Amino acid sequence: MSDPLLGVLGIVVMLVGLFVLNMSPGPAMALIGFLGLLCFQDAPLHAVGPCLSTVASTFWEQFSKADFTVIPLFILLGEIIYYAGYSGQLFDATQKWFGHRRGGLAITTVLASAGFSAICGSNTATAATMSAVAIPAMREYNYHPVLKTGAVAAGSTLGVMVPPSIVLVVYGLYTGQSIGKLFFGSVIPSLVLTVLIVFTVVGICRLHPLWGPAHARSSWREKLAAVPRVLDILVLFCVIMAALVTGKVAPTEVAGVSCVLAIGMCLIRRKLTWGKFRDALRDTLRITCMVFLIMAGAKVFGMFLSRSCLPYEIAQAVGNSGLPSPVVLGLMLLCYVLGGCLMDALAFLLISLPIFLPLVEAMGYDPVWFGVVVCVVTTLGAITPPIGVSCYVIAGMAKNVRVEQVFRGALYYVPSYILTILALIAFPYFTVNWLASFAR
Repeated sequence: MSDPLLGVLGIVVMLVGLFVLNMSPGPAMALIGFLGLLCFQDAPLHAVGPCLSTVASTFWEQFSKADFTVIPLFILLGEIIYYAGYSGQLFDATQKWFGHRRGGLAITTVLASAGFSAICGSNTATAATMSAVAIPAMREYNYHPVLKTGAVAAGSTLGVMVPPSIVLVVYGLYTGQSIGKLFFGSVIPSLVLTVLIVFTVVGICRLHPLWGPAHARSSWREKLAAVPRVLDILVLFCVIMAALVTGKVAPTEVAGVSCVLAIGMCLIRRKLTWGKFRDALRDTLRITCMVFLIMAGAKVFGMFLSRSCLPYEIAQAVGNSGLPSPVVLGLMLLCYVLGGCLMDALAFLLISLPIFLPLVEAMGYDPVWFGVVVCVVTTLGAITPPIGVSCYVIAGMAKNVRVEQVFRGALYYVPSYILTILALIAFPYFTVNWLASFAR
């Protein structure tokens, strides 16, 4: 069997392990990568020790890099904000400004999710939080299950798009791209996607006026009084982006300072007890271990694919096929859509990068732009069948709501993603690279 065919066989076996045997992505990638490396040895049984040593050193390298400290620090920042209960204040503030409109509570949910995502950076955490906060309020005003759960599902996906995004951090570390450029490059696409999702809510309520009854109008005094309660989130976001734009502060230092500021603000506001802080540390440890294990497993699997020469054979075959670059890009994005439907966005991203990144670079696409595009495409999978992890989280937390209703509501927002992706492809400079150029 040729080396590239062995690489294809490794991918097939890994997918069987993920979807048939229900293995976790990190261990599955590490195991298949290790077995694949053995297959390239003349005496596989005698090479077990050296290959194990290679895998062990790869794991140690992933877990001990100082640059990777940025991951647990940004995760801790999000967990502190989560346990401090800022999501409820964001929802209350936006509700006072937009709740009086038809579908206003659904619009409020989307905007509050965007604000919460600006610090949290996690799809599932945003989905769980906004389900607990927004769905009971919309139930009280007799919102249709499809509208209320769909708005929470679409809003929750902004957790991967709005900086600081853990997926973008991992992409930057894996590919060697500037995290600051990735954060700044994702700002305009995040705004575009948020606005399109809000317009979708408005369109749904025009088609079905009874699905989202208007809320009582708040006075200007109530609206202005709600603003100071959410200034903490704005301050943290501005600190992160302002520090990164100078280029004099490393992302790890930015994340550390942001954590200290978040803890200080929560203590001043009396929002953070010792029990909540302990829970934030526990969840940070759990999520960090999961992310690092996926990254280490992807590194081992990437070594196997590189040894098989499969990515380079694919790049050469595509180059000799005569297909236009936009067609090849479209096929890659289709793979990301399908992959995002079937498994965790971060895991699929790290599985696919060893295959697609050489091809992207060979076609001359900017890696920062590609990272933002892939982030939009893969996060779409969080609300699309058959996996749609955010939809299952919402269905589990919402009472008397079936999972098919959540998926039905989420599918209304798919055109918003498609339009955002088309805008990124048609205007790469104005949507990503222009703002990214301000970061160093």
